[in-house]
Amino acid sequence: MTNQTFGGILAERPATFGRRKIAPRVCVVDAKRHLRAFLTDVLEDLGFVTSECAKDGDLGAILETQLPDLIVIGLSVDGIEAGKILEVLVRREFCGKVLAIGARESIIVKAVQQVGEEYGLVMLPPVTTPFAAGTLRERVAMLVPEEPAPSPAVHVEEALHAGWLELWYQPKIDARTLVRCGAEALVRMRHPTWGVVPPAYFIPENDDPDFLRLSEFVINRAIEDWHHLLEQQGATDISINLPVSFLKNPDAVRDLCHRVPAHPAFGGLLIEISSAEAIHNLDLLIDVARELRLHNIAVSIDDLGTDWPALMELRTFPFVELKVDRQFVTGCASDRLKRTVCRRIIELAKGYGVRVVAEGVETRADFVAANELGFDLVQGYLFGKPMGLKKFARSAMAPSVLASK
Repeated sequence: MTNQTFGGILAERPATFGRRKIAPRVCVVDAKRHLRAFLTDVLEDLGFVTSECAKDGDLGAILETQLPDLIVIGLSVDGIEAGKILEVLVRREFCGKVLAIGARESIIVKAVQQVGEEYGLVMLPPVTTPFAAGTLRERVAMLVPEEPAPSPAVHVEEALHAGWLELWYQPKIDARTLVRCGAEALVRMRHPTWGVVPPAYFIPENDDPDFLRLSEFVINRAIEDWHHLLEQQGATDISINLPVSFLKNPDAVRDLCHRVPAHPAFGGLLIEISSAEAIHNLDLLIDVARELRLHNIAVSIDDLGTDWPALMELRTFPFVELKVDRQFVTGCASDRLKRTVCRRIIELAKGYGVRVVAEGVETRADFVAANELGFDLVQGYLFGKPMGLKKFARSAMAPSVLASK
């Protein structure tokens, strides 16, 4: 690309930057898929809404539709043609920021930096490989909101109609072998303005008619995702969260039973019900759990804590799992009261012959404590945050946090 080419482009270039979103947006441009995946994962953790581009010809459409605030250009030896990328940015009137990533002492990195600055692109200091996530955070700090964004006023009905909802997955780990043996599906909204929105901002009340539609979405998407994971990494046991109000609807329960995959690799669907709802509806839940087990669907009691005595001395116990609330697991290594609650729930679970799961395992000390107490499965940030379907599928190939040390 010549100076004359850039000069002609710049002469017609108006200042259009300023169409900022509450959640910053970034486009990662790199010819190598695994590098794009790595960079998007890191940037999503920093709060960016991400998109990817493998070649200069695709960048124009992304600039027009996604309105990114940042372009990250990967400069591998056999990667993209950086000159063409810079030309596209100028032609498309891009006034955001540009970050080049490449090998230390790379002539290409220095050249891209110089050319970009000469022709008015806002070039951030380049990042050289290898680099830590903290280094990338420092480079893009000015784009990351300092304060949490206020809760968006978005109704589930609108989100369902617009296709903004998706399921994220958090791995469930065998406490003895450290092997991933399942995942909990958690609903998220990817709003075009707000970015990824947690469920606390859009989950309706139990008696809201939209809750049934939301539950149906979770069921349908979980089954679709199960088929995707089967192709990518093999069969994965999936847990979903449903309200008791869904199970009170005979038609909804009947439809759920009909949707279960008939594939021979399907190990069953696990429905997690919060302990607060379960304990206040035990008779109903016991009857429904019995019916569901005939269709390869099981019920788990979620977020169990000091209310555990309400489950004692039941004449029938059709549930397959008890999950201890994270408030009694996080920090249990150094808190005697928390360990006592955990121990009592484990004794209850063993008495009924069901497995018990520790939620909220965030440190090695808490994992060691959970293992010594006798939990069957563990779940928490130590082993993985909730993540989108594609990232979850890729993470199956990564070594365990503990096993790799």
